[in-house]
Amino acid sequence: MRKSGMAVAIFAAGIMFGPNGALAADVGLVTKAPPLVTPTIPATCTGVSQFFLTDCVLSWYGISVYGTIDAGVGYQTHGAPFNGYYPQGASYSIQKMNRQAMWGLAPSGLGASSIGVRGAESIGGDWKFIFQLEAGFDPYSLQLSNGGSSMFENKGVPLNQQSVNADSSRGGQIYNSVGFLGVSSPTYGTLTVFRQNSLTLDGLAAYDPLALSYAFSQIGFSSVASGAGITETARATTSVKYRYQYGDFRAAVLYQFGGYDLDNGANGAVQLQLGGDIQHLGPGTFSVDGIFSYEKDAASLALGGGTTNANGVPITFPAQTVTATISNNTAWVGLAKYVVGPLKLYAGYEYIDFAPPSDVPTTLEAANGTFVGAGFPLTAISGTAYSGLPGSGSDKHLQIMWLGAKYSITDNLDVASGYYHYIQNDYLVTTSTTTCVASSAAHSQCGGTLDAISGVIDWRFAPKWDTYFGIMYSNVNGGLSNGYLVRNNLDPSVGLRFRF
Repeated sequence: MRKSGMAVAIFAAGIMFGPNGALAADVGLVTKAPPLVTPTIPATCTGVSQFFLTDCVLSWYGISVYGTIDAGVGYQTHGAPFNGYYPQGASYSIQKMNRQAMWGLAPSGLGASSIGVRGAESIGGDWKFIFQLEAGFDPYSLQLSNGGSSMFENKGVPLNQQSVNADSSRGGQIYNSVGFLGVSSPTYGTLTVFRQNSLTLDGLAAYDPLALSYAFSQIGFSSVASGAGITETARATTSVKYRYQYGDFRAAVLYQFGGYDLDNGANGAVQLQLGGDIQHLGPGTFSVDGIFSYEKDAASLALGGGTTNANGVPITFPAQTVTATISNNTAWVGLAKYVVGPLKLYAGYEYIDFAPPSDVPTTLEAANGTFVGAGFPLTAISGTAYSGLPGSGSDKHLQIMWLGAKYSITDNLDVASGYYHYIQNDYLVTTSTTTCVASSAAHSQCGGTLDAISGVIDWRFAPKWDTYFGIMYSNVNGGLSNGYLVRNNLDPSVGLRFRF
């Protein structure tokens, strides 16, 4: 194995594990370019027992196969049945179809289950050629993660009978996580192309105390924050990303070229990031990053239909239909972290403006195969949900904020907690006969809030193994609860994770 090549590959992927394997997404900040110093890399596996019991890697000449299998069980006070296509698998946070107490499977609770290959090869000087291909999957059904299929599996099914489902940037592709190649230099930075995480997804992973956990992080369960407004744009299939690190200063840019026809969730996108670390600020280190995002004609899918009462609770349950809402989204993100020995403190804020789209597909066929894959026809496409067009309301503004902490009791035992708060403005159509009052759920365009609080204990009992127990309580109110069967959920879950 060529250790230097392997090191660059791991850092380019942004998933370097530190000595504390539990909840380690922020050990090697994914917001950073490759470091100037090559870290120690585990040895190559030479046997089955070594593979399972040591930290060895499956590698050959700088190319490695890696993965995560995360499986568990849990209880939900207001849940919905398991869906093997849905990337999260279980409805950990409150959603429209959540309705009753149940025990069930709890897949990928602490981190997404995935399988991938990555590598690096010297091409002269301090330059490396790097690549990575990764697919997320459900550890119980073994289906590739596919938000579109989870929705269309429930098309025609009344809300009170649905399994868990939602839109996602993962659409069943073999590269539903990432699929990129590029070059990297500790002097000049890293340049990669094709399927990649958005800068917001990378940034939130590094500044979330629960490391974007599906079961215990609201911003991990829902990709609205990491997608700068919608989950579809949390990843871009045809994109160029550049990262540069100079001392404690870092910068990045992402540009999406191509649109729906190239398997993207928007017709174009650009993101910019600046950040850095302030060493020895008091007894610790302070890290901060800011990210700007613009998504052109971002497409969000939803199942809908039925009639609600004045409190937004459904009173009829007709067959659900799939619609797409198109918008131009602009987002600003501020991220901060302070590290003092074993204690890490986190804070984040995101402001998202949803505005009228630049263009709207004129036929359903134009969207077919674009947002969710061939064979999945949409019922309707809307470009008038926000201001600027006849019969629309004002711009939608969504604010997302969180605070949290993680403490390493030992090198192998972590505890973490987070609080997440969402605020939606009142952007109701001015000609509507519905009136928004305080905490009104009468219309989805009324102002509303979502709150979630969580905690987890994670024990890494072997180099590649950890077990965890955690719980998250989520509650939704006002316009954000419109159409919901119930408004809160509690999800105690326990799981076992194997990473190789």
